Amino acid sequence: MAHPKRKISKTRRDKRRTHDKIEIRPLIADPITGDVSLYHRVNLETGMYRGQKVMKGRNDN
Repeated sequence: MAHPKRKISKTRRDKRRTHDKIEIRPLIADPITGDVSLYHRVNLETGMYRGQKVMKGRNDN
């Protein structure tokens, strides 16, 4: 089993963990339906992305 040759300092350890924090993801409201979703995601209910129909939505028959 591998063992470190030297102790990892607290500063080096914390630098590695800076990306592990939880961040608030930006949300956007759909101008047509008012649904809130993440940026750069297709609205699965309507099939719209940035005001354009890109796929068949759940509500489409």
